[in-house]
Amino acid sequence: MYNEIAKDLLSFITKNPTQFHVIDNTKKELLENGFTELLEGQPWKLEQGKSYFVTRNYSAIIAFKMGTDLHNYSFNITAAHSDSPAFKIKEHAELSVKGKYMQLNTEGYGGMLDAPWFDRPLSVAGRVLVKNGDSYETRLLNVDRDLLVIPNVAIHMNRTVNDGYTYNAQVDMLPLFAGADAQKGAFKELIASELGVKKEDIYGTDLFLYSRVQPSIWGLNNEFISCGKLDDQQCVYASLKAFLKGYNERSVNVFCVFDNEEVGSGTKQGASSTFLYDVLQRINTGLGKEEEEYYRAVASSFMLSADNAHAVHPNHPEKTDAENCVYMNEGIVIKFSANQKYTTDAISEAVFKGICEKVNVPVQYFHNRSDMAGGSTLGNLSSLKVSLNMVDIGLPQLAMHSSYETAGIKDTYYMIEAMTEFFNSHVEETGCGMLKVTK
Repeated sequence: MYNEIAKDLLSFITKNPTQFHVIDNTKKELLENGFTELLEGQPWKLEQGKSYFVTRNYSAIIAFKMGTDLHNYSFNITAAHSDSPAFKIKEHAELSVKGKYMQLNTEGYGGMLDAPWFDRPLSVAGRVLVKNGDSYETRLLNVDRDLLVIPNVAIHMNRTVNDGYTYNAQVDMLPLFAGADAQKGAFKELIASELGVKKEDIYGTDLFLYSRVQPSIWGLNNEFISCGKLDDQQCVYASLKAFLKGYNERSVNVFCVFDNEEVGSGTKQGASSTFLYDVLQRINTGLGKEEEEYYRAVASSFMLSADNAHAVHPNHPEKTDAENCVYMNEGIVIKFSANQKYTTDAISEAVFKGICEKVNVPVQYFHNRSDMAGGSTLGNLSSLKVSLNMVDIGLPQLAMHSSYETAGIKDTYYMIEAMTEFFNSHVEETGCGMLKVTK
């Protein structure tokens, strides 16, 4: 059971080298399951009992299932993010080194660990805008072969590297692309050839490096998985599977995947944008309901903000809190922060813990060390536009923001089970500070 889910997860991630591929493959799966695509710029005609989705920027998606008894409805929402730290290729991509090598010019997207990018096969993926008459069409690109390497400097030329080294993004992190035979414009020619278009018809690109190191299931009892982009595609995968399985006739189940979490979410497709608010408002309008009914629905709604968490590191257990720390294969992490970088409070903790108990899913509790600042995630940012009860959760992992991360084989299963139970439930506000969760 755990092994099958892990293999499917790793296959999902392998197909998704960038956030654009995450959304494209998610969209395909929704269509295969009978969902109808909506466009933000066109009228929406919604029916109770039907399922829909809408994308924004082709890097974020919101899908929803409508119940059939929505006279006093609420929203059950999960949120994850499609992006991961990587190196983005600049507009003028080619750099010549003494006419003998060609490098690609990159800059960092998000806060990644630099060292794991060295000395391993890399390639290029993303989206390309192609001019077709008066239209600009999005084409997804994945150069599916070993194409680049960022070579380390030999220790003979950097004797103190193991004593600590500060990487310079403009010097150390540029990938080697070609040798002396490459002509100027070779990179754009490659893109055009891969897409079967003329290079002069390429009008825009959002292209990233990605690691070609293959995923692995490993350990004495095959208890660990390793792969790039577990943060946060592991939560995207789990929430999608649960969303497809779950249903409650008194709720509108909502599945969200936002972009740009790794750079602050401050874009039109990020968690702090109006995307979620816009969709929820249009659902309420599509149901023929008044504005008052929208606010009532939101008051009884609940969000699971799902973004991975830091497991105790075997070499550095001192990096985590002494008691409020988590381990791989021991269940879903509920995340807390006194300064509200995580949105969990006593109410949302209780509701989610109760949901997990119903399906025998273990939970763990995470606080950062009091002398070490943690990162933020989706929940507190999305609440700027849609204020509702929410809990920040995740799955425990090691080496977050590495190009090769590690997690437990059991935990994806736990997340699918808990989220399915959530989507099968109806949450209702019954009084001041009181929520009731029923089938």
